[in-house]
Amino acid sequence: MSSTPSSSAKLGRIARPVHLSEKVSGDLRGRIASGELKPGDRLPTEKALGEACGVSRSVVREAIARLKADGLIETQQGSGAFVVEAPRVINLRFWKGVGAELDELRDIFELRAMVEGAVAELAAQRRDRKDLKAMAQHLQTMDEAMAGGYDGTEADDNFHIAMANATHNSYVTRLVEFLGRHFSDSRKLSWHGTRRELAHPQEAQREHHALFEAISLGNAEAARRNALDHLRGAANRFGIKLALDLERKPPPSTKARDKR
Repeated sequence: MSSTPSSSAKLGRIARPVHLSEKVSGDLRGRIASGELKPGDRLPTEKALGEACGVSRSVVREAIARLKADGLIETQQGSGAFVVEAPRVINLRFWKGVGAELDELRDIFELRAMVEGAVAELAAQRRDRKDLKAMAQHLQTMDEAMAGGYDGTEADDNFHIAMANATHNSYVTRLVEFLGRHFSDSRKLSWHGTRRELAHPQEAQREHHALFEAISLGNAEAARRNALDHLRGAANRFGIKLALDLERKPPPSTKARDKR
């Protein structure tokens, strides 16, 4: 029997407030679309953008990361951020927290489970001391956000990027950086939202700690299982049951093969 709810069931809608980084990225996106910012143009510095928009540099950095993930800008070390000459990535349109039924959110959680489960497994096998230190720092920032009652989504995103870095595969890191900024909208729901009863940062953070412990111990199977448990838990908290076929099935035993 499938664990996925019937497609005929009408699921609720979830809305959340628009955040400052989205307003900044939306403004820059509009200026690019209108031609005010042309291909090859250099964006103002983080400090200048922050002062112009009345936001912090960390908000500007998150806005730039969103535009970079969408393939609209590129950054050059020591030179700044530039509008790209032509889009370099497929511009996948992900759920933005408003207007979509929960079945679309279910698909995002399922995609996250497939990606993050494999990343966690490889990270557990390849992580080094530097990787673990970076993950621990982001985990601590999330602990502090939870204790202070503020949004820890950025640290949550960075924790998963640090986990991707621990695979020591540059393409895995680039994929997670791209997808991670889109996945961020589903992660925000664990931290806050207009429907506060749906946010359970304590449970999500316990799952993060279990995932980090498995990676620290180098237990690849436990890391993959904990990553899936985290995604399954996050989905469950919104009434979404992820399909059981995401679980890895053990190979048939020799005895079972002989009977065939």
